[in-house]
Amino acid sequence: MTIGSNFKLPCGVTLKNRLCKAAMTEGIADSNNFATQRHVNLYKKWASGGAGILLSGNVQVDRRCMEGPGNVAIEKNSYLDQVETLKKWAAAGTRNNTQLWMQISHAGRQTPGDLNPNPLSPSSVQLKIPSANYGVPIPMTVDDIEDVIERFIFVAKVAKETGFTGIQLHSAHGYLLSQFLSPDINLREDEWGGSIENRSRLMLRIIDGCRAELGDDFPISVKLNSTDFQKGGFSNNDSIKVAQFLNNAGVDVIEISGGTYEQPRLLGFDEISVNKDRSEVRKPSTIAREAYFLDYADKIQEAINIPLMVTGGFRTSVGMNAAIKSKICDLIGVGRPLCAEPLVLNDLLAGTIQELPSFEKTLQIGRWWLSPSSPFLLIQALNAFSQQAWFYIQIKRMADNLQPNLKLPIFKAFKENKKLEKMMVKELN
Repeated sequence: MTIGSNFKLPCGVTLKNRLCKAAMTEGIADSNNFATQRHVNLYKKWASGGAGILLSGNVQVDRRCMEGPGNVAIEKNSYLDQVETLKKWAAAGTRNNTQLWMQISHAGRQTPGDLNPNPLSPSSVQLKIPSANYGVPIPMTVDDIEDVIERFIFVAKVAKETGFTGIQLHSAHGYLLSQFLSPDINLREDEWGGSIENRSRLMLRIIDGCRAELGDDFPISVKLNSTDFQKGGFSNNDSIKVAQFLNNAGVDVIEISGGTYEQPRLLGFDEISVNKDRSEVRKPSTIAREAYFLDYADKIQEAINIPLMVTGGFRTSVGMNAAIKSKICDLIGVGRPLCAEPLVLNDLLAGTIQELPSFEKTLQIGRWWLSPSSPFLLIQALNAFSQQAWFYIQIKRMADNLQPNLKLPIFKAFKENKKLEKMMVKELN
C-alpha cells in the first residue's frame, strides 16, 4: 500500500488514491455569500492536481454565524439562486475521477463581531483573543438546536443534489459542533450538555439525519479534534469516546485535527497561545514527528474500525507511505503546499519529487525579533497570521486565474487580506 493505492470506503465508494486536499477557507463568495465562478476556476485547477479527494472550504449553514465574510452559505430561502453555480463548482471539482466533498459548518461563537455581535453558541462563553473582535454569544434554545440540525441536513442534501460526491461535518477547530463537545464551552445542564454522551448528541443527530437523506452509499466524513490542547477542554479521552460513537453511527472517514482559535496548533504554531497557563504542552518528540496527530491516530485505531485521515505536517512521500503501510492512517490530508503549487501532488505520486514544499519555513516578517521565534508573543502571532494571509492571497489569485505569487512579502499579504476582509464586511452590511 502507498499513497497512490486506491481505497474503498465503507459506503462502497472507491478513491483513486490516498491523498486529499484538506479544507481551507477560500473567502471568495459574493456579497450574498453565494458560490461564484471563482470557486469553479479554483477547483478546476485543484482537480487537475492529483488528489483523490478535494475537501471544500467550510460552507456555512447559517448566514448569521459565519467564520468570515467570504464564506459560502446555503439557506432554504435563497439556495435556488446559487444552485447552478454550485453545480458548476461540483462539475469542476470532480474532473479526473476526483471526489469533491463539501465541508459543512457553523461558526457559533467564532463568528467575528463585525458580522454578528451576538452569535449562537451552546453557552455564553465569549471567545477572547487580543486585538480580535468576537461578540458575546447567546445560549441556544432547544428550538435553536433543532433548527441547526435541520440546516446541516438541508445543506448536505443540496450538496448531493448539485453534484458534490460526499460531505464532511466540521466538528473541530472550535466551531459550533466542537463547541458542544467541549466541557470548557458547553456549560449546559440539559440533555445537550454535561456528559460526553450529551455533548455529542447534536453531532450524532445531524449524522443520523444526513444518512437518512443521503443514503447508505454516499460518503459522510467528520473532522474531529484529537484535543483542544487546552486544560479543561475537549481531551484525548473524550475524542476517543466520540470516535467510537461515530463508528457506531456509520461514518465513512474521520479526519483527525486539533486546536482552536485560542490554541492554534492546527496552524503548526506550538508556542502561540492566548492563555499559556491553560495550554497543554506537547513533548518535543511529538512535535518533531512529520505529522502532528499521528500519536493520537495510534491510540484511536485500537478503538474503532473507521478509516482515518491525518492532516497536518506531512511533507515527504517516505513519511506518508510509512503512515499508510503501518496502517496508522488510511488517508493523508495536504493543505498549504497546494495553495502555492496546486499541481504538486501529481509530481509526488509520479515519484519525480520526494518532498512537498514547506513555504511556512521561510515565510517571516523579518529576522531576529521580527521572526516567528521572536521572544514577543505579539510578533509570534503576527507572523502566524501573516503566514495564513499569504496562503489566503494565493488561493484568491488562483480563483482569479492568476499564478500564485511566491515572492509576495507576508506582511504585505496580511495587510492586503485585511483590506479585502473589510471590503467584504462593508458589502455584507
